[in-house]
Amino acid sequence: MRQRTAQVIQNPVLAGSHPDPSLVRVGDDFYLATSTFEWHPGVRLHHSRDLAHWRPLGGALDSARLLDLTGCPDSGGVWAPNLTHAGGLFHLVFSNVSTYAGGFTDCPNHLTTAPSIHGPWSDPVPLHARGFDASLFHDGPDSWLLNLVHDWRPGHGGSAGLEATRYDRAARRLVGDPVRLVLPPQAGWIEGPNLYRRADWYYLLTADGGTGYDHQVTVARSRTLTGPYERDPHGPLITARHHPDLPLQKAGHGSLVETGKGQWYLAYLVARPHGHRGPCVLGRETALAPVTWTPDGWPRVPTGLPALEVPALDLPADEPDAPGAEAVEFDGFDRPVLGPQWSTLRRPATPDWLTLTARPSHLRLHGGRSPQSLIGPSLVGRRVTSLDGAFEATIEYRPRSFQHLAGITAHYNTRNWYFLHVTADDEGQAVLRVARCDRGALTVDEADGVPLGETRRLRLGLDLRGPVLRFRYDTGDGWHYIGPALDATVLSDEHAEEFENGQIRALGFTGAFVGMWAWDLAGGGLPADFDETTWHNAL
Repeated sequence: MRQRTAQVIQNPVLAGSHPDPSLVRVGDDFYLATSTFEWHPGVRLHHSRDLAHWRPLGGALDSARLLDLTGCPDSGGVWAPNLTHAGGLFHLVFSNVSTYAGGFTDCPNHLTTAPSIHGPWSDPVPLHARGFDASLFHDGPDSWLLNLVHDWRPGHGGSAGLEATRYDRAARRLVGDPVRLVLPPQAGWIEGPNLYRRADWYYLLTADGGTGYDHQVTVARSRTLTGPYERDPHGPLITARHHPDLPLQKAGHGSLVETGKGQWYLAYLVARPHGHRGPCVLGRETALAPVTWTPDGWPRVPTGLPALEVPALDLPADEPDAPGAEAVEFDGFDRPVLGPQWSTLRRPATPDWLTLTARPSHLRLHGGRSPQSLIGPSLVGRRVTSLDGAFEATIEYRPRSFQHLAGITAHYNTRNWYFLHVTADDEGQAVLRVARCDRGALTVDEADGVPLGETRRLRLGLDLRGPVLRFRYDTGDGWHYIGPALDATVLSDEHAEEFENGQIRALGFTGAFVGMWAWDLAGGGLPADFDETTWHNAL
């Protein structure tokens, strides 16, 4: 195993959709948990020894027993998980949001525990559904659950503040009634609460300003857990709201960790837009910042701004590097399970629709339901991690009708995606076409389709160059582009967000994915075989 010491931490440390980071240290090991929304496995986990190099561990909630996303709306599902360690167990609190439109938010919160970060994770126990962004605070033998209280009533602003409820770790249940935290005057809408104790103070870390360009991390403190809390008079711990030219924007939703040597770091989310506060195709990513403490006991991030590089710990790392700016990721599907880079849409990777053993060194996808369905899609994707990149996959497929489609996709949600696919024309002949969906408006380029004749195995590719996406294919005589240049910003958080009569219709939380997709609109599950996928960063 390689041993090396990083000089700096390069932000973002987790590129692509890794929002709402929850950071915890156990001994010499650091673990990060991030939101996954409608993607399985739920709650993405990473491990590090030095905070600079991170190894993906996959998702904690990898089965329907742990997480059922059937019918999950776009950008619903797992919001803001919280990872802590107490009493020899990892505690993972997560929500499974089934509704957020029209002023309502159905967000049942659950807790699962495990003796190791690798599991096995216990059957989740229900906590409550009074609000989201729930987190556990362990204060010696006592534990408390904190969360935002959602207020559905028109004219009430959506939030009734924050509350804390005692949690009995031995009984694995909440006890007693919730207690409202006494917040600073004019606190307004604050979410993402994390509580810490240092000396005689309780420190309340919160996310303010929404999840967009006014996002920030704020700190308040109190001598008692329930308050009253006073806000740091210095202002936000970190934000980019008044600095639109910074490369890292939307800084907010943080968690703190203390190293074994008494140093402190903040994990928080950021975004890298196209242009001046433009659309964010990569979604919200994870960054780190060092934290110091003032003589009068307030935490500080140097400059209070998100930075591309920050000082690293003087610790050796024993992890392989996370994919870097020039990394090439290859998967020949030679293992019996999917690698940790892959996610599946709304359902776990089970043999009834996905197999890596039916045909050696191939991923076989049985065609699923339509892209509008919230049940039963057959899509395997990975996060887009660079503003410039390329994805390729080899496909072998024998469609029988226009209801059979398989290929590669650049995907955001049910209403925003691009799809280069093999299908059959009205005469039953294989043809390559491009389909696209922009806020629900569907287009298929039938006139520009490429007849495939007897070709059944071919290479498909897509290129991302900033805000432009192009598809290409290779049937054995080299690469050829197909279809026009496409608007990649259709796959951004900003484009996906929709409102209707002042109410949320759709949220945009996930960032863009690329991957392999198979439809069988006749319901027979016709399979497609994929092989030799590559993802190139920053070409």
